[in-house]
Amino acid sequence: MKRREFMALLGGVAAWPFAARAQQRERMRRIGYIVSGLPADDPEGQARITAFVQGLQQLGWTDGRNLRIDIRWGLGDAERLRRYSVELVALAPDVLLAGGTGALAALQQETSTLPIVFANVQDPVGLGHVHSLARPGGNATGFMSVEFGLSGKWLELLKQVAPQVRRVAVLRNPAAPGGIGALSAIQAVAPSFGVDLTPVGFRDVDEIERGIAAFARGPSDGVIVTGQLPQDRRNAIIALAARHRLPAVYPFRGFVVEGGLLSFGNDQAEPYRLAAGYVDRILKGTKPADLPVQTPTRFETVLNFKTAKTLGLQVPDVVRLRADEVIE
Repeated sequence: MKRREFMALLGGVAAWPFAARAQQRERMRRIGYIVSGLPADDPEGQARITAFVQGLQQLGWTDGRNLRIDIRWGLGDAERLRRYSVELVALAPDVLLAGGTGALAALQQETSTLPIVFANVQDPVGLGHVHSLARPGGNATGFMSVEFGLSGKWLELLKQVAPQVRRVAVLRNPAAPGGIGALSAIQAVAPSFGVDLTPVGFRDVDEIERGIAAFARGPSDGVIVTGQLPQDRRNAIIALAARHRLPAVYPFRGFVVEGGLLSFGNDQAEPYRLAAGYVDRILKGTKPADLPVQTPTRFETVLNFKTAKTLGLQVPDVVRLRADEVIE
């Protein structure tokens, strides 16, 4: 073997440990993920995780190969979210993913330095999570769930499928700016539809049951739900709407799959696919403060035709034809 060839081979061998260490560092990248309100077996929650993982895979990141994803399920419980936030921050992950407003709030209480990407958060500026959409500042950025200006669409759809409705209960969290913003947008258009609104809180099942029982009077009543909810409250609203024969419009597809009448909102899995892109950029050195918060771009209307028939509603063709999905 010539000396030059030997030295080249020796140089390659000497480089092996460095290459191995570089690969080991890549394999050790870590993501901590908290889900605000859904249980681990919820189909919507699983769809969001799948979208996130597939988005990462398309960018070269695979769980178990070059990164690890630690997931915690908050189930809508503030204490659980706080405890899991402490656990994940202690692991010192490269990036934290906050699935929902509650998870983001809990994580920001625990760290102001670890990068956070959020998905499906209402009004992050109003809640103080970021400075502005264009320049979020701090350690968090991500993707919003709704634009309040679209909340009036819920009332429009309700009147299209149930034109007899004159009184509408608006279920929202009175303590959350997101709930207040959605209610304000609905109030702005209510006079043009000849509708009186009654705000009803949904902080727990008992509050929902009391509010609906006090509100429901007859066939001129309807319901609008303005936010994402844990499974027990979601089930309670769907059951109460059926019991009192109340046509109801929801913000997300999951409600309709489980028996609700109609939904209009953003595709809840899409922000997680997009969040994978932000996580990828942060893992490669971009700061969250340099990534603008994005608003939804894809919306879907889902109709449960079986529920409509049970309520005795004649769904107009304009609603059926515009629906992205009709559940028979």
